[in-house]
Amino acid sequence: MQIAIVLFDRFTALDAVGPYEMLGRMSGADVVTVAEARGPVRNDVGSLAVVADAALDEVGRPDIVVVPGGPGQSEQMADGPLHEWLRAVDEHTRWTTSVCTGSLVLAAAGLLRGRRATSHWLAREQLRAHGAEPAGERVVFDGKYVTAAGVSAGIDMSLTLVGRLQGDARGQAVQLATEYDPQPPYDAGAPEKAPAEIVRLLRSRSRFVLEGVRD
Repeated sequence: MQIAIVLFDRFTALDAVGPYEMLGRMSGADVVTVAEARGPVRNDVGSLAVVADAALDEVGRPDIVVVPGGPGQSEQMADGPLHEWLRAVDEHTRWTTSVCTGSLVLAAAGLLRGRRATSHWLAREQLRAHGAEPAGERVVFDGKYVTAAGVSAGIDMSLTLVGRLQGDARGQAVQLATEYDPQPPYDAGAPEKAPAEIVRLLRSRSRFVLEGVRD
């Protein structure tokens, strides 16, 4: 089962690495990182490089595609090589997925038209402009299209896929192996829960992709 994780300049690392850790632990998983060209791709703050194993034209029929978000998503909204590749491989994928603002890339490529989808809470309403219906859930399934909310939600999305593909026991084993047992020190992970002044601060910094706190 080939899992293609898309990389582009200024992606958010956890958007890609979270799914890598979860999906890559499935039996028979073959994870490949893919970008317009092979080689290192820098994350949103430039301090981390992840190597793209393959160029887009070298990966033709992945079973699962994961599109991360990040500030660099803005440069991936125009039709071009990535959109063409996404539309082509989507004809054969079992699951086409995204994390955070990666859903905007899928939507701009025309793959979410008429479908429910989610994104980072600051970006979610932008989906409407591309024909998708914004949804507030942390993980949204609509047919074979699976979108996750901001950054850390990609772990939940990927773990859910593990269970759907290989059963609950495998999903539970992956969760235990990675000791994914969130116990955050704050209950401020959604705008409905966070203090109003924190929500206002993040909104004031954002066009819809966070700058100071990364997408």
